[in-house]
Amino acid sequence: MLKIYNTLSREKQTFIPIEPNKVRMYVCGMTVYDFCHLGHARVMVVFDMVTRWFRASDYEVTYVRNITDIDDKIIKRANENNETIDVLTQRFIDAMDADSAKLGIIRPDIEPRATQYIDGMINMISALIEKGHAYHAANGDVFYSVRSFADYGKLSGKSLDDLRAGERVEVDSFKKDAMDFVLWKSVKPNEPNWDSPWGKGRPGWHIECSVMS
Repeated sequence: MLKIYNTLSREKQTFIPIEPNKVRMYVCGMTVYDFCHLGHARVMVVFDMVTRWFRASDYEVTYVRNITDIDDKIIKRANENNETIDVLTQRFIDAMDADSAKLGIIRPDIEPRATQYIDGMINMISALIEKGHAYHAANGDVFYSVRSFADYGKLSGKSLDDLRAGERVEVDSFKKDAMDFVLWKSVKPNEPNWDSPWGKGRPGWHIECSVMS
């Protein structure tokens, strides 16, 4: 019997799949602007072990691990190297695959890239705006409104008042609340961009895995 720690309930619970004998597992993958480090290797090895255990236990597993191929760090590194984002990200994807092979890791069944799901991200952001959970700010960005969701912070066990804004990112004056986070970034010079209902821009990383998963 497999028991897994449930972050929401704060206790170990017996694993019961939604569909009998089927497991769908989504793992947040690498942001490919540099070579993999030991932390990335840990992710590969841990979920390789989990996948192998499920399959050895006769579960049908669909293992998905995304690749973040559009991000502030990627854009910055590509500009520093005077190369395109596609060239930069493919080089580090190839290096990641080589590292994975040396570790004897089973490749995920599906490896979605963020840039392949831009339309889905735009659709999800539009739905959040329609439901009152996101808003288009004066600077062209779209932000998620954290106070529109009563249970925000429930998973971490912290209320919004417990969380301190500005520790990881600079507080944006265009936000309605300091804790709001960006879903869509308006176009800036020397950055890749896509058309959207809010003008040209690109997704913020918070929305990417929500769509790819």
